[in-house]
Order: sequence, then structure tokens, then C-alpha cells
Amino acid sequence: MDKDVPSPLRPHCLCVAVPHHTTEPNAMAARAEEEGAASAAASGRVAVCVTGAGGYVASWLVKLLLARGYAVHGTARDLSDEKTAHLKRLPNASEGGLRLFRADLLDYDAMAAAIAGCKGVFHVATPVPSGNLTDPEREMLGPAVTGTKNVLEAASSAKVRRVVVVSSMVTVEINPKDWPKDKIKDESCWSDKEFCRNNEDWYSVAKITSEEVALEYGRQIGLDVVTVNPALVLGPLLQPMCSTSCQFLIYFLKGGPDRMRDKLWHIVDVRDVADALLLLYENPAASGRHICAPHSISARDLLRLLKQMYPGYPCINEESSDDIDNPAPMTSDKLRKLGWSCRPLEETIAGTVEFCEQAGFLGDLQGAPCRFPPVYNKI
Repeated sequence: MDKDVPSPLRPHCLCVAVPHHTTEPNAMAARAEEEGAASAAASGRVAVCVTGAGGYVASWLVKLLLARGYAVHGTARDLSDEKTAHLKRLPNASEGGLRLFRADLLDYDAMAAAIAGCKGVFHVATPVPSGNLTDPEREMLGPAVTGTKNVLEAASSAKVRRVVVVSSMVTVEINPKDWPKDKIKDESCWSDKEFCRNNEDWYSVAKITSEEVALEYGRQIGLDVVTVNPALVLGPLLQPMCSTSCQFLIYFLKGGPDRMRDKLWHIVDVRDVADALLLLYENPAASGRHICAPHSISARDLLRLLKQMYPGYPCINEESSDDIDNPAPMTSDKLRKLGWSCRPLEETIAGTVEFCEQAGFLGDLQGAPCRFPPVYNKI
């Protein structure tokens, strides 16, 4: 950590820089397990690992876990303060509550060291493309699928109690085979992977494949793996960078030259996703897939809601969205039956806009045109 960072920003949060290559992975994992177990035992906390801890959803999950008394092993590819200072400032992050590990999903030894000593794993890390991919296998499929395998193998070796894998709504809703358009989609519904591949929708291909791998691996070796399929995630951010999903809402408010479909969007609050993840870890009745998509609204209806809530923003034109025949929505009933609840959509939108205004993401309304994130015209 930089010496010029004020000490309150980095009290006692331990950062562990795990080598990307080692000749003694077992010894390294054993040392990490001893340190993690000793730290958790000293504090009386159960240790769990969160991959991609600095991200949008993961940051809120780390905050929730710390508040509930867990010791958290968080992984990140970059341990610089620019990427992790928001985690170090979280309540209960000091005094052994949070340990950060430099670990790439493609580096099994680094992931094993981070997971060693943990009773549970939350696999949240996933790449989200910001533009067109030049090498989908290297940029999207490899990190998502191979990374998932590495996390599951390390979790199995560490004998964790349960692994909760964050998947996506895109594994459920895209052109599912043999599913009537007017039938509500539940956890038995799977997106058509080949349709996504032919459409060069590599994010969805990676998500579908990695969720399939996670569930099948769990069945094969007896590892308790559950997945959660969140909708478009909105809500306030803890990290200083703007998420792709927040860029989605910013485009609606600021306007721009890009066209979009009048798609039926499912939306969930980031804080409610964190609640769902912890519920799925703690509730013994959880099994298999869990759709987390409580609110559904078309692009034009979302635009009308935003104009009503924020009349001072220019917003996109209704004519910039193309008509499409929307299928029936998804249901989150399985998750609700486990005790999950969610915020109203208006509260989620208000939290997102308030944060974006404070962070300056909604400034310069007359400047360079805003662009619609390309991934959302694929899914």
C-alpha cells in the first residue's frame, strides 16, 4: 500500500500478495490455511471467500458479510488502493475482518491460497465486456469458464460447506428452446447457448457455460453448489468506478445517438442481491438455481418512469427504441420462498441516480454524447 495513504483508510486490513507461480503450492496453501484459521479463531469468526471482492455486487456482499460477523477473504487482481480502498474503509474490515489476496481466476494456486481455511465461497468475479471483443476465447470464455473450474476445485480441496456462484439472468431468458413465449420462466428454463454464440453474444455464452460447469461439477464430486441468477443490477455503488449496469441507466437519463430495443428488462437492487447471496449460503434448503429478478419493465416504461422522477434530465427519445415482441417475464418465487425480499423499483432507481449525481457521472449534459453499453443490445 502507498505510504501516503492516510492510515484511517488502511487500518489493519491484511493484504496478501500471492505469487502467480510457485514451486510449492501445497505448502503455500497450507500456510494460508493456518493463517486464515488462526485469524478466524482469534476473532471467533467463520471465514468465507469472495472472488472479485472489489466489484459492484461483491463489494456490497463483503460489507454485508462483515456486518454479520464473518471473516472475509477477498480476491482481486489488483490490490492497489485505487481498486481496494473502498473495501478497507468498510466497517469491521480492520482487526482481521478482511484479508485481501492478489489472485487471478486463471491462477489455481492463488485461488487455492485465498480459499484455504474458508467454510464457504462466493464466486462473484466475472468479466463484463465494455465493447467488441477481438478474442472472445481469451477475453471472455477462458476467464469465466476456467476461472469457475479453478474456484470449484480449490473449494473442493478446502472442503468448504457450500459454494454460491453468481450467474445471470442471461442464462435463463435468451431464446430458450421448447419454452412457450407466454410461459413464465423459472429455474428449469435455460437460454439457447448456440443462439447466443451465433449472435456473438460472448458474455451470455460464458455465463451459460460456466453455470453449467458449476452445477455439473458439484453433482459429480458431491460439492454443494448453488447458483443465483440476478437481473440487471442497479443501486448505489461502493467502488469509485461506474459499473456497466449504471452506464445503462445513465444513458437513459443523458441521452445519446444509439438505438435500443423496447426490451422487457428485469431489474434488482445490488443490496438485495447481496442479501440473496448470504441467504443462499446460510439456508440449508437452498439448492440448484435461483432467479433474482423481482422487477420487470419495458425500456419505454422505464424511460417514462425516469422522466417522471427526474424531469430535469434530457433523457433519450422514445423513438430511439425499436418495437419487439417481448416474451413472458421470469419469476423469483423460488428465492422468495426461502425468505428473500426486495426493495421497490423506485427506491433502487433513486439510490442509483443519487450516487451517480454525487460521483459526477451525470454531469456534462451538453458535452460528449453518452453511449449505450453494447452488451445490452446483445442480451
